[in-house]
Amino acid sequence: QVQLMESGGGLVQAGGSLRLSCAASGFGLSMSSMAWYRQAPGKQREFVASTSGGGNTNYADSVKGRFTISRDNAKNILYLQMHSLKPEDTAIYYCVKTMGSVSWGQGTQVTVSS
Repeated sequence: QVQLMESGGGLVQAGGSLRLSCAASGFGLSMSSMAWYRQAPGKQREFVASTSGGGNTNYADSVKGRFTISRDNAKNILYLQMHSLKPEDTAIYYCVKTMGSVSWGQGTQVTVSS
């Protein structure tokens, strides 16, 4: 059974950094395409970043240069390193398995204060 468990969210001041983690189980992360999405209050869920099984990465324009998606295949963990956080980055962040059967984690709250 595929499970995705996000952690690492919290409250941070503008300009600060956070690293989100997504512990995957029930499948091997190394060959799977994965992504991070987020949903801000009153807004639709939006794409943040993705990584393919081959290691290619893509980012939303709004986070390019500030966020980095990576994975530790040995630990089966997906990461999202976030720097220079802005109040508009405030959202619930979701880890998503995008290859094969799509699966979503429960999300982790990130709040950036001005």
